[in-house]
Amino acid sequence: MATPVSQLERERKYDLGAGGQVPILAGAGAVASQEGPVEQLLDATYFDTGDYRLARAGITLRRRTGGDDAGWHLKLPVSADTREELHLPLRPNKPSKVPGRLARLVTAYTAGSRLVPIAHLKTDRFSYRLADADGHVLATLTDDHVTGEAGGAVAHIDSWRELEVELEAGTEPRLLDDLDRALVPSGASASKYPSKMRRLVGDLVPRRKSVKLGKKPAAGPVVLGYLREQFDHLRRNDIGVRRDTDDAIHQMRVACRRLRSAFRSFDRVIDVPASLSAELKWLAGELAPARDTEVMAATINKQLDALPPEFVLGRVRQLLVRHFSREGEEARTRAVEALNSKRYLALLSSLDDVLAAPPLTKRARRPARKELRAAVRKAASKLARAEAATHDAADLDTALHETRKKAKRARYAADAARPVLGKKLGKWRKKVKAVQGTLGEHQDTVVTRETLYRLGIGAFRDGDNAFTYGLLHAHNTELAHAKQHAFRTQWPTLPKP
Repeated sequence: MATPVSQLERERKYDLGAGGQVPILAGAGAVASQEGPVEQLLDATYFDTGDYRLARAGITLRRRTGGDDAGWHLKLPVSADTREELHLPLRPNKPSKVPGRLARLVTAYTAGSRLVPIAHLKTDRFSYRLADADGHVLATLTDDHVTGEAGGAVAHIDSWRELEVELEAGTEPRLLDDLDRALVPSGASASKYPSKMRRLVGDLVPRRKSVKLGKKPAAGPVVLGYLREQFDHLRRNDIGVRRDTDDAIHQMRVACRRLRSAFRSFDRVIDVPASLSAELKWLAGELAPARDTEVMAATINKQLDALPPEFVLGRVRQLLVRHFSREGEEARTRAVEALNSKRYLALLSSLDDVLAAPPLTKRARRPARKELRAAVRKAASKLARAEAATHDAADLDTALHETRKKAKRARYAADAARPVLGKKLGKWRKKVKAVQGTLGEHQDTVVTRETLYRLGIGAFRDGDNAFTYGLLHAHNTELAHAKQHAFRTQWPTLPKP
């Protein structure tokens, strides 16, 4: 099965009247020459759910024939001028079926809804190569004459002309600004649409109402803004987990935790069923082994590298590679299976429903400063009680871990409230984050010691030398004591929120 080819696409679009002249861009920035035009006929069919979930997220999925890059294209937003494009070749035997590899990548947005054709575009394209003084192509200027038809209750047909400037890979992004300064005086105007498809179906796409908080917002809009931000974060990183990109599992897990924490911290503002928090906990748990294995492998290998060579005995390195490779593969398989499950689809739908029609309480209409301050104070009180419990705890490691979780929840509550509670809260949040970080490092030593103990016992049982595992175990025991001391030193400096 083909793997999608990825490339970054940096471009800007401009409107140009039917009788407008194609601008001459030679002399703009590093551009020394403009060659062309070369004509191409392009035919594209765009796919989305019936309620335009991809379009609402700024995602484009199409099948295109004609041109140099015919095939299936999935375009993901990166920034204002940049999108990542994933490309798969055409499948002649299944021309209208979205490839499974692309359909699965957008599961977090479709949540199981079918992808169907929603628009058809034909483009007569005239391309001009923009090169520097040495003849290296820096960008391409295209003059597109477009005719499109979109479905819906009533068919929508439109035609227009637009210019597009797309940079070649390796070209400095600032060239877009240089070309912009040359294009606008020539009669072109910046397009307000991110894509041709969005221009065609723009009026058909349901819009999320943008909420301006104002100087004295109510609690409801502030909390909802935070929840929507975290849900968007979860969905973006779903794509990264499926593609095995760096840090995606960690970031998706953080989004789960932030959502769950917000539902619990602001339960007086939004009344969400406890089952939804339970499902977020399940998802974070399915993602956890992959992230924990990754961190554990990096930690132990770093500590191993710091040992004198004469203390690294037996087949330690080979066995660590074998162990963590196996554990990592199993953990990643578990994470992806969770994302492909019906249970996950149900969770996505539930989150979508809650944010589309939020179950706000009467308190959601109260001033955000007062209501959210109370939530932060409540989280801070729980953190203080957890810290107090560590002083006579029978199991100190567990008590410190509980304190870490309460610190994390307090920090997340502060993050949600920061837009209305300002800099003073930000300073407290920074102190809480430092405490959480120290306790997180302590918890790492706990898990590392457990892993090293199991590896050492296994090595001994198999007749290998277990000395190095014991040495690393002792090092992590000392490190745990150092982190406990650091926490005791940090705690008195934590002010009231």
